[in-house]
Amino acid sequence: MNSELFRFVDLSDAEVDALEARYRPLGSSLRELVDAAIRTTAGDDEVAAAVATIEALTASLRVNQIDGASGVHYNESGRSWTWGNAAIGLRNAVAPPMVVHSAENGDTHAEVHLGAAYEGPPGMVHGGVSALLLDHLMGVTASRMSKVTFTGTLTLRYRNPLPLGRVVLNGRVAGEEGRKVFVTAEIEGDQGVAVEAEGVFIVPIWSE
Repeated sequence: MNSELFRFVDLSDAEVDALEARYRPLGSSLRELVDAAIRTTAGDDEVAAAVATIEALTASLRVNQIDGASGVHYNESGRSWTWGNAAIGLRNAVAPPMVVHSAENGDTHAEVHLGAAYEGPPGMVHGGVSALLLDHLMGVTASRMSKVTFTGTLTLRYRNPLPLGRVVLNGRVAGEEGRKVFVTAEIEGDQGVAVEAEGVFIVPIWSE
């Protein structure tokens, strides 16, 4: 991994706001479509018509698109956006999306609703989804919104099932040693803490 997918874009914050306003409804509509596709009981004709419509819309969106991964973009003010990210991507139907909030002391917090698209055991969140969200929140925690960090190790303890619906994540820095940042976090739902996590995050040499 290197810095090639961290791209400077000459856009003002107002212009980024305008792009977000354009694409946020698209991402939201796609998430609704995924949920509807999972839970629909439509018949053959309705499903065939939906497939034809979706394929036509996909073709129209592919007329103008970038090559490869979305990457991370940032502007002169230091604002960054990562619309393809699997955990927080504004334009990614896979992402819930999660919004991570940072406190003055560096602790982090997020609340997100996980519906049918994130199911593992019946009625419960897939353990891999919990890991995805924790990994992202812990990476943001390690970065303290001021440096690049990547996951070195991530240790998870699955304590209880996590029901679909509202979940809460909390993270904090437990210590630092050179380019290593140690982070702890947990994710919980209506039945209490479901997963506890410890991670070591690394500041890459090229970002220093």
